[in-house]
Amino acid sequence: MRDLRILMLSRATLFSHPGGDTIQIRKTAEYLNKLQGIEVSVKTVNENIDYSQFDLLHLFNVSRPADLLGVIKRSGLPYVISTIFVDFSEAEKNHYKKWRGWLNKLLNTDQVEYIKAVARMLQGQDKLTDKSYLFRGQRASIKKLIKNASLLLPNSQSEYDRLLKAYGCEQKYRVIPNAIDTKVFDRNAEIDHSFDTFNGAVVSVGQITPVKNQLNLIKALNNSSFKLFIIGSPSSNATRYFKKCKQAAAENITFVPYLDQKDLAKVYRKAKVHVLSSWFETTGLVSLEAAYMGCNIVITNRGDQSEYFGEHAFYCDPEDPKSIYEAVELAYEAEFREQFVNVIENNYTWSITAQRTREAYQAVISKIES
Repeated sequence: MRDLRILMLSRATLFSHPGGDTIQIRKTAEYLNKLQGIEVSVKTVNENIDYSQFDLLHLFNVSRPADLLGVIKRSGLPYVISTIFVDFSEAEKNHYKKWRGWLNKLLNTDQVEYIKAVARMLQGQDKLTDKSYLFRGQRASIKKLIKNASLLLPNSQSEYDRLLKAYGCEQKYRVIPNAIDTKVFDRNAEIDHSFDTFNGAVVSVGQITPVKNQLNLIKALNNSSFKLFIIGSPSSNATRYFKKCKQAAAENITFVPYLDQKDLAKVYRKAKVHVLSSWFETTGLVSLEAAYMGCNIVITNRGDQSEYFGEHAFYCDPEDPKSIYEAVELAYEAEFREQFVNVIENNYTWSITAQRTREAYQAVISKIES
């Protein structure tokens, strides 16, 4: 019996502008390909693809329907979707560009996302895979993707519940958790003293963008006793935001360009606290990684993260710099919660994610063949 052939497919900028979804796709594919009976390929929607080579599509980012509509139309294949359903509305309302906040008050979330998608297409960032998106719009396009999917694969129950509330489309689903690579994030690795500058520091890892809310984090910790390192590069659309962040930062705040995961593991071993005070997060992969390596975690009280972190994190209001500061202070003074390491090892590793993903594929194929 031949292997089940899966095509993972996502946005055109998946690798040129990497994000959490890039790690999720790469690592899920890597660990699936270690399992017997399955062969996974990863491509972006701007590539020429022979769909006849595959049995099933695994799509990502339901909020990017312009990327995906043409794929499901041309391939004729059954598909599952890792929804990665992010709510950008609060980030837009609090955007540093005042006209963005005004636009979000005038229009609903789907209308704003439609305008942003068209703008990205005009800038050559996104690929319009099917012209129907232009007249169908964001909301109807997302509903089409949901209704025609064989299975949804949200990263949490909370994510599915939000998607159902937003679009009113019930669909079969299986929760597939996001995860960490315990081979890269190795708690027993030899300590690298070239990273001693991060000893006892507060760090915040992520693409520099208004959604990640680095500006309010800077306001919270400016001129405090904390040594803060903001690690990451700005997204292509956030260069002005990055400049604004650097202008606002006091001397106790240092910006570090993008680091790969192996170097991040070394940073987390040295740091005391990791902060992700975003306007919204589904999982916060960097928070999982940092927690596993020994950091106390400060996370936003928005989104789905409490399903992962529960009582093992310190929560802040991303709108309030005082709340962010107080959460960092509590996290800094607290002992590290070792029990959360066991929670991660038992629930949030890529091998577990791969096994559950394969089970989802098999359920879909079995139903089709029956």
